Amino acid sequence: MNKKEETKIKIEKMRHSLSHLLAMAILEKFPGTKLGIGPIIENGFYYDFDFSNEKISEDDLSEIEKSIKQLIKKGLKFERKEIAYQEATKIFKEQPYKLELIEELNKEGEKIMTYQTGEFIDLCAGPHIESTKGINPSAFKLTKIAGVYWRGDEKNKQLTRVYGIAFETKEELDDYQTMLEEAIKRDHRKLGKELDLFVFSDLVGPGLPLFTTRGATIRRELENFIIKKEIKYGYQHVSTPELAKVDLYKKSGHYPYYKESMYPLMKIDDEELILRPMTCPHHFELYLSKPRSYRELPMRIAELARLYRYERSGELSGLMRVRSFCLADAHIVCQPEKAEEEINSVLDLIEEVSNTLELSKGNDYSYRLSLGDRENDKKYFKDDVAWENAENILRNVLKKRKSPFVEVKDEAAFYGPKIDIQMKNVLGKEDTAFTVQYDFVMPKKFNINYIDNNGEEKEAVIIHRSSIGAIERTIAFLIEKYAGAFPFWLSPIQVKILPVGKDHIEYSNKISALLRDNDIRVEIDDSDNTVGKKIREAEMEKVPFIIVLGDKEINSGDLAVRERGERDIVNMSIDDFIKESKNLLPDI
Repeated sequence: MNKKEETKIKIEKMRHSLSHLLAMAILEKFPGTKLGIGPIIENGFYYDFDFSNEKISEDDLSEIEKSIKQLIKKGLKFERKEIAYQEATKIFKEQPYKLELIEELNKEGEKIMTYQTGEFIDLCAGPHIESTKGINPSAFKLTKIAGVYWRGDEKNKQLTRVYGIAFETKEELDDYQTMLEEAIKRDHRKLGKELDLFVFSDLVGPGLPLFTTRGATIRRELENFIIKKEIKYGYQHVSTPELAKVDLYKKSGHYPYYKESMYPLMKIDDEELILRPMTCPHHFELYLSKPRSYRELPMRIAELARLYRYERSGELSGLMRVRSFCLADAHIVCQPEKAEEEINSVLDLIEEVSNTLELSKGNDYSYRLSLGDRENDKKYFKDDVAWENAENILRNVLKKRKSPFVEVKDEAAFYGPKIDIQMKNVLGKEDTAFTVQYDFVMPKKFNINYIDNNGEEKEAVIIHRSSIGAIERTIAFLIEKYAGAFPFWLSPIQVKILPVGKDHIEYSNKISALLRDNDIRVEIDDSDNTVGKKIREAEMEKVPFIIVLGDKEINSGDLAVRERGERDIVNMSIDDFIKESKNLLPDI
């Protein structure tokens, strides 16, 4: 074990130990509280509580912190002990959530482990630090409370989760809190509302975003960009229905694997239909609509597809995790010997797209090779040789590209391994943004074959991929990356024209029409506000260019242009401004 791993384990033990101290402090302030669970999370810990008739607010957190610091000073030990089932039920007789866990452990034949700290005993497998002396009392903080369902199930009672962050040093804590403050400023949910990009409606339903004119503009620009880019890469764009007979997903095998994340069946005319969670089988049916020759391969079938997946309400998060989303999806049918070449081409496309979005490899995103578990034949198709071959192909591609990557077991799709492009948000948390999957299962299930140059029928390989991911999630990433100050080509309003007075509105309309004729998105602020206030409001909207028009500009024919983030005003002709604007558009 290297030093980095040792440090990581040490910090995790410390954070886990703090969760127990949090439970002790809560019980001291709110006797009778029922305890849930208290694991570690990235950068900290949490504990779930059932306060019953008690009420807790974030105003209580500073007092609870003080109690924890007093416990730390006592130098309490964390003592591990295995206990029998009968003893466990006696110790935790007043703790129903712990009893539920004990029953499960006993049923599964698992050991019942506890940790004692002072007089406090908790059901826990550990590990922990030896004593509270290993915790820096100035390097942790309780941050917030939230409502959660016990074990993440909406059918269960809602508990209160108290979150905390913890580090080795106060400096690390301060740095993280500074980053949190910046993250709050960049939160796409906050900026989405301030910049009038999208809303949610309780009447429409949770996880179903409604994009405003401005938000829809960003969507449209991303969609138009990726369609043009994919066509240049040889993709054939198609359109398929947003629902299908459930038989289609039973044939593909998706139904048993993804049944819990699919919406309920709809019975119509003695048939069972379902909203699609993915497009794979739709595209397979397009391929199978007629016999295919090797001359047609590789066939790259692409679609901006509206998909529907059920996410628990507690897991929904702005545009990052929704129930309805549009995926830039594609399925490449090719000969097995062409698979590596096609995967390389997909990664070329993804990196080209990422560069246009100003996302850099290593900083904003990284590669993860997601592998299958040979022993888990309930989750993965049983064919060890095929798994080995597919994983080696993906691994070789990444190695030849000299792209740093990590390998993670048990993260593959059920039909084959994949390369996940992991995107970091402003908090450094990773989410899968794009994927490239090698599929050796669906060709067998759907008989996806081709006639080779000898006239023989051969089985094809399928590569599933997304070039720009789910449009909603990508927009969320970009809002936070740019802090709402989108590059010119993505900005909903690219130019704000500010007439100095009413006498300048007519000329402003004339300039606006010229800009629109050149596909520049423009708005005029013809309010009675002062020019200074108009400028401040345009700055709040994060518009790339502000043009002030008064007598001087009408007489000279030049534009007084102020670029976002700059204090100086540049005078230029309208032709030069249009030319400069077009230079800011991405190459496709």
